[in-house]
Amino acid sequence: MLGQECFVLKNKAISHLHDFFLNSINSDVSAIDLCDEIPTIDYSLLFSENHDERAKSLEHLGKACQEFGFFYLINGVEQSVVEGALKGISDFFELTNQEERREYLKKNPMDRIRWGFRSHAGENREYLKIVAHPENHCPSKPASFRGAIMEYFKRMHEVELGLAKAISKILGYEETYIEKEFKLEAGFDVSAMNLYPPSFQSKGSIGVPEHTDPGFFVSLIQDVNGGLQMLTHKGNWVTVNIPRNAIFINLGDHLEILSNGKYKSHIHQVILDNNEVNRISMATLHGPSLDTFVAPASRFIDESHPSAYRGMTCGKMFSI
Repeated sequence: MLGQECFVLKNKAISHLHDFFLNSINSDVSAIDLCDEIPTIDYSLLFSENHDERAKSLEHLGKACQEFGFFYLINGVEQSVVEGALKGISDFFELTNQEERREYLKKNPMDRIRWGFRSHAGENREYLKIVAHPENHCPSKPASFRGAIMEYFKRMHEVELGLAKAISKILGYEETYIEKEFKLEAGFDVSAMNLYPPSFQSKGSIGVPEHTDPGFFVSLIQDVNGGLQMLTHKGNWVTVNIPRNAIFINLGDHLEILSNGKYKSHIHQVILDNNEVNRISMATLHGPSLDTFVAPASRFIDESHPSAYRGMTCGKMFSI
């Protein structure tokens, strides 16, 4: 979702590819397995005042993280805020011309707003990438864009901190563990706003090639379903069809490293074969601060589970 360079960077940080990835490459995974139903997590129940309800919800989250590595999240960010953000992105691509957007072509590595256009067999999309946290950077045009996007980022950051508490608990730590380990208050969040063309206008079936993403997790919203495919533990490609009131959550490379592979970051891709109209999506990478050193936590290392990852400062893994 944020680019193939993330997949390459992950391979530099991880000492070996996981067996289920290797097996899937050697097997026939061309067909989509419709039996792999993506779990749904109710964010509000993770913090329910009812002990049994909260415990059951946390158990469900733990299974989703370990058995899938991705899930739909409901009752996290209001639907009106999500729709406002998607409308803002649509306005950006519709109400500005390409020459105006070219202002944000990459000029140097420190650019915090970047625009790009890809139209070839390996990738088909127009995109805008911005740094969303700890400081928000956003184009000034159109007028409706900045406010809608900033409101979404604000609400999503609150959800990020909440999920950090919940996942810390199910990993067996105090609820502030991940927030402290990843320094999330100063965390580096990057958002990629994508415009994918209809299949009849693309120069191939690939919107974004296979990759994984660094970070704690990636959140995704979109205006039209279809396109994103996840490679499961079983080696099957599953199409992501986000319910109207949900946000898609995909665990990132840094959580995989911290948990020594207990929770995995999954390979995914965007396919355009079924795109009948333009499709807009926004994938936001919620990451540790750039100076955070992430390595497997001691709790997940023993004689049967030696450290499988090489620790690395987060800034070396991020590339926007």
